[in-house]
Amino acid sequence: MTSVIGPTSATGAATGSGTAGPAAATGTDSGTDGGTDGGAASGDPRALSHLDALESEAVHIFREVAGEFERPVILFSGGKDSIVMLHLALKAFRPAAVPFALLHVDTGHNFPEVLDYRDRTVAAHRLRLHVASVQEYIDRGELRERPDGTRNPLQTVPLLDAITRNRFDAVFGGGRRDEEKARAKERVFSLRDEFGAWDPRRQRPELWQLYNGRHAPGEHVRVFPLSNWTELDVWQYIARENIELPAIYYAHEREVFLRNGMWLAPGDWGGPRDGERTEKRRVRYRTVGDMSCTGAVDSDADTIDKVIAEIAVSRLTERGATRADDKLSEAAMEDRKREGYF
Repeated sequence: MTSVIGPTSATGAATGSGTAGPAAATGTDSGTDGGTDGGAASGDPRALSHLDALESEAVHIFREVAGEFERPVILFSGGKDSIVMLHLALKAFRPAAVPFALLHVDTGHNFPEVLDYRDRTVAAHRLRLHVASVQEYIDRGELRERPDGTRNPLQTVPLLDAITRNRFDAVFGGGRRDEEKARAKERVFSLRDEFGAWDPRRQRPELWQLYNGRHAPGEHVRVFPLSNWTELDVWQYIARENIELPAIYYAHEREVFLRNGMWLAPGDWGGPRDGERTEKRRVRYRTVGDMSCTGAVDSDADTIDKVIAEIAVSRLTERGATRADDKLSEAAMEDRKREGYF
C-alpha cells in the first residue's frame, strides 16, 4: 500500500531560494575553508568550477528525463544525497514547479529526525510524497522480519510495487559511483527489466552525455544525477548552497551500543540485545538509512567546515564505514540491485 502526502502539484516549489530543505540557499559560488569547489583553475573567467560543472550535468539530466519520460519520480528519504538531488531538481525547473512526485520506501525503522525533515521539506515546497511502507507488507504477511532485525533488504518489494502501481517509468536515485563497487558499474540511465531487475550486461554506452531512455512496456529506468559526484563534492555543494540537513549529520551526544564494530542506535527494531551495553558518545552519521544497519562514527565535526575537513582525510567510503547491510557478503549490494533494489 502506498500513501500519498501533499498536494498533486508542486506549485510554488521554486519560490525564493529553491533549496531542498526548509532553509534558504545563498546561491553563491564561494567554497568553504578546507573544501573549495576548485574555482576556474585555468584562470579563464568563463570556465566552470568543479561544482558548477557537476551541477550543470545534474540539471541537464533532470531536464532530459522531463523531456523523455511520462511519469518520473524522485526517491526521497531525507538523507543528504536525496536532499541535494531535490535541491538540483528545484533549480532545474525554477521558476516553475518540479514536475515530479517524490517516493519514500519507509522501513518503519528510520531515524525520527530524518522523517521529520522529510515531512517539513514536503510541506515547505508543497510537493507530493508517495510513502511505501515495509511495515504494512509485514502486517499483511507479504514480507517476513529477518532474524537480524534489518529491514533494508525488505524495501525491494514495496519499491517495485509502488513503481508498478503508479506506472513510474523513470526513478531518480541519489546513488553515486564512489559509494560502492556495484554502484560504480551503473550508468546514469540504468535500464531495469519488467521485474525491476538490473543486468550490468544490458547497460548502454553514454558517450558525450547522450542518454538513451528507450524501454519496453513494463520496464523502467533508474536515473542517477549524482553518479559522478563524490561524498566530498556533496558536502562542498551543501556548504556552497547553504542547504539545511537533518542534525544527525553533525556531531552530537547520542546513546549508542557496539555491534560488529559499529555504533548503532537503540530502538524498537531489536537493539540492544542481552550483553550489549549502551553508552553516550559524541557521534555523527555519514549516511542514514534503517537504524538497524546504519552505524554512527565518533566525531567532533559539529559544523559543515569540520565535516568537510574530516571527509577529506577519510580513507573509507561512507557505506564501507557505516552500513552493515553492505558487509553481508562481497557482492551484497550487487545481489540486491539484481533483484530490484536501489
